[in-house]
Amino acid sequence: MDSNLLKVFVEVANEKSISKAAINLKFAQSNVTSRIKQLEKSIGSSLFHRVPKGVILSQEGEKLYPYALEIIKKIELANYEMKNINQQKHLLIGSTESNASTRIIPFLLELNKDFPNMTLELITNTTKEITKKILDYKLDIAFISGLPKNDELMILNKIEETIVLVEPKNIKAQNIYLSFKNGCAYNEFGQTYLKEVTNYEHKNLEFGNYETILGCIKAGMGKSILPLSIIKKLNYEKDLEITKLSKKIVNLPTCMVCRKDNLPRIKNYLENFKF
Repeated sequence: MDSNLLKVFVEVANEKSISKAAINLKFAQSNVTSRIKQLEKSIGSSLFHRVPKGVILSQEGEKLYPYALEIIKKIELANYEMKNINQQKHLLIGSTESNASTRIIPFLLELNKDFPNMTLELITNTTKEITKKILDYKLDIAFISGLPKNDELMILNKIEETIVLVEPKNIKAQNIYLSFKNGCAYNEFGQTYLKEVTNYEHKNLEFGNYETILGCIKAGMGKSILPLSIIKKLNYEKDLEITKLSKKIVNLPTCMVCRKDNLPRIKNYLENFKF
């Protein structure tokens, strides 16, 4: 059943007049009559009775009318959704603290400029907690450290990170590993790596922000493994002993991910975003 014919049928039924329907639809009256006949032929029933002032629905027409109306509304809604496929009203974003410290502000500013009618909400936490939230449908996209381990997630964008061993300059560091709170990907890798390299289990101290970690390392309190981007952002490059780790040893890119079954409407935009 042709939806265009149904649209003509509904217009005639609403106006109770072929001539008025033709004016509204900007069709010739003969065109409207022809389309009604075409619909009647496909259904096998007469849909209107002619009366002195126009037309009225037949019994068959009365039965068809609510279905035709529903079909037309659904098609209009589908057309609207498809035309606005790249417009997202609200975007829930999760991010690790490391990514939030280095590049989230320019990202949010650009999003706000390109989608002024879209509201943005940011939640920061560890990779472990952010991953849990996006798997629970509590986030639309998430920035996590390392490649996603869950098959339900897909990568929208990837930012390569240079991972470094950070130690105090000209001071022997204590055997203490300074890290962000539990659930941080750098925390999990760093402790394992240092144990393998030094054959010594480092005492672990957790902090709530990276500036405190770097300040304590500078003072000789311990060492850490972090992305170089954080050290540059917080201007600690000249104050610390920095050793770059090969990607063969550690590969922890920052990945923007989403659920495969909950793709953001601005997926293409996010995939092509330049960080």
